Amino acid sequence: MTAYRLLSFQSSDGPRAGVLVGDTVYDAALLTAKPSYTNILGVLNDWAAAKPVLEEVTSTARGKFGKRLSEVKLLAPVLYPSAIYCAGANYSDHVANMARIQNIPNEPDPHELGLHPWHFIKAPRCIVATGDAVELTCEKLDWEAELGCVIGTKARNVPLDKALDHVACYTIGNDLSARDLTARPYIAFQSPFKYDWIGQKVFDGACPIGPWLVPAAEVGDPQKLAIKLWVNDVLKQDSNTSRMIFTAAEQISHLSSRITLYPGDVVLTGTPSGVGAERGEFLKRGDMVKITIEKIGDLVTPIV
Repeated sequence: MTAYRLLSFQSSDGPRAGVLVGDTVYDAALLTAKPSYTNILGVLNDWAAAKPVLEEVTSTARGKFGKRLSEVKLLAPVLYPSAIYCAGANYSDHVANMARIQNIPNEPDPHELGLHPWHFIKAPRCIVATGDAVELTCEKLDWEAELGCVIGTKARNVPLDKALDHVACYTIGNDLSARDLTARPYIAFQSPFKYDWIGQKVFDGACPIGPWLVPAAEVGDPQKLAIKLWVNDVLKQDSNTSRMIFTAAEQISHLSSRITLYPGDVVLTGTPSGVGAERGEFLKRGDMVKITIEKIGDLVTPIV
């Protein structure tokens, strides 16, 4: 099978779905002769049928009309998912570091307590592409490298052993967080109204995703991937998805017990240790953030 990536790119007619083979981008609808594949959601909504079609056409794509990747303006790969689910406190190394900083006991494995994954939601319009600048509008903007699972078939009450069957592709996400907007001022810490999830997690540019989507079959086991993040070429996060507390499959299974997951929905699976909040260090104007996840690629975000 020829390796390929799915992406969105800017054309003279607006956003289009693309298929990257080698260093060449092909228009997905033209390559497959499927008019509904003009956008990535069209491909994902037809994922069961699209997979064999893409495998067939990408094996003979070379020599057909396309554009070099360097000549194409990449957009966020999914425009736009119906939901972005973000896992909280889901890497053992990150949780241990935060407990040490807060001088509190390290919590036991939540599996031992009968607990389930927990998620918050980002607005789909927070998504930006690799290379897109994010405006600094707070004083403590933090980085969070995350593996993203992109749903390919509708999932509701999915058993654990079938959860990954509903993943079409994997991608990279940066769950940017405004730490200084986490807590509302002048509200008592014991108040249930103290915390501001919109202020902290939902703002323009809060969710860089990309650079593309890699089919799940090419990635293999999502719990065996190196994940790294640099700020201005200084390594800040260096971990592995094996350190997730709740696996990608556990997260998808649990989410599907609460709400139906639809094609194009993105599940960001949590971040490892090394975020700025662990060291009191935050992003500044002019910084460049780069995330690399094994088998997927690089997601780059300039801060302006």
